[in-house]
Amino acid sequence: MTQKEFLNIVMPFKDKVFRLAKRLLISTEEAEDATQEVLMKLWNNKEKIEDYKNVEAFSMTMTKNFCFDKLKSKQSQNLKIVHSNYEDNNTSLQKQVELNDSVHWVSRIIEELPEQQRMVIQLRDIEEYDLDEIANMLDMNNTAVRANLSRARKTIREKLTNTHSYGIK
Repeated sequence: MTQKEFLNIVMPFKDKVFRLAKRLLISTEEAEDATQEVLMKLWNNKEKIEDYKNVEAFSMTMTKNFCFDKLKSKQSQNLKIVHSNYEDNNTSLQKQVELNDSVHWVSRIIEELPEQQRMVIQLRDIEEYDLDEIANMLDMNNTAVRANLSRARKTIREKLTNTHSYGIK
C-alpha cells in the first residue's frame, strides 16, 4: 500500500480519533500523542489494513484502548475524563454565553455518568457512529448499547431540566 492510499483511508476519520482521545484525556497534548500513536500503529500495519472490514471502527477501538491504558498508567494520575467545548463564532454574545453555559452543564452531567454511558454518548451523539459500530467498538451487544444510550440521555435530560428549573445546585 502506498502512502497516498494509506492517507486516503485514514485521513477522513483522523479528527474523530483526536476528538475521542480528547474526550477521554483532558490534555490536548495527550490527545495529540494518542492520535499520533494510533496513526503510527495503523501505518506500521498498513499491509494488513485492507483485511479489516471497517478501518475507522478499528481505529476508534484502538484509540479507546490506548486512552484507557494511558489513564491507568502512573504517569496520568491527574488526567480525568471530560468533554471539550466547541464554539460557534457566528452567534451573538448573549446567545454564545447561553450556549457555553448549556454545554458546560451537559459536560458536567456527562462527567458524572457511568463509564459505559459516557462512551456510548460520546460515540453516538458526538461522533455520530451507528449502534452496530458502537457495539462492535465497545464489545457490547446492540441492546446494551441502546439501553446505555437511553439511560444516559434520560439522566442528562433530567439533570439539565432540574438545573434550569431550580437554578444552580
